[in-house]
Amino acid sequence: MKGDRKMKIIKPNYNILTEISSGGVKELQHIEKIGRACYKSEDKIKDDGESAKKFVSMLIKRGHEAMIEHSSLSVKFIVDRGVSHELVRHRLASFAQESTRYCNYSIDKFDNGVTFIRPFFFKDSDINYQRWLSAMADCESAYLDLLNNGATPQEARSVLPNSTKTEITITADYREWRNFFKLRVASTAHPQMTEVTRPLLDELQMKLPIIFDDIAY
Repeated sequence: MKGDRKMKIIKPNYNILTEISSGGVKELQHIEKIGRACYKSEDKIKDDGESAKKFVSMLIKRGHEAMIEHSSLSVKFIVDRGVSHELVRHRLASFAQESTRYCNYSIDKFDNGVTFIRPFFFKDSDINYQRWLSAMADCESAYLDLLNNGATPQEARSVLPNSTKTEITITADYREWRNFFKLRVASTAHPQMTEVTRPLLDELQMKLPIIFDDIAY
């Protein structure tokens, strides 16, 4: 086994991988160009994007969301594996996830240790947080011992908990992202899910107005 054991605790986060134009105008114009074919109203397209804003807003208000399936978005989430299990339930999306079956966290590129996602609901001074830290240290110790004793990563991962950090990229069209947010920012959603989905929605409402403006929490 290389190096010392260096358990890391991090906060969850996300990264929007798809480049979005200023104000989302190009994305709206793309949808408008496709959607107006249904009405043969291409002559109403304006170069400044104002017609696109009105057109896409009309589509969403009327529930004609099939047209917004023609644009997609990729977002990488860094969350714990418990949250990732809920993310992959969105079956109309495509996923790429860090594999504990093949990743060996005892080697240098992983800083010779396991990374865990900090549960925000435990305060630093809380005895429950100290107990959680102790449990994570025990899990890491068991995992690294198994590897050191000849177990493969896919065998050793059996002792890793839900709090283990994972990276998962989701690609979905705008319609599926709208459905995603309606479910995952709600008050009934898992609190560690909303820790990343609500800031993401806030950012997308600024970058892609009209597409997500009507979704609230």
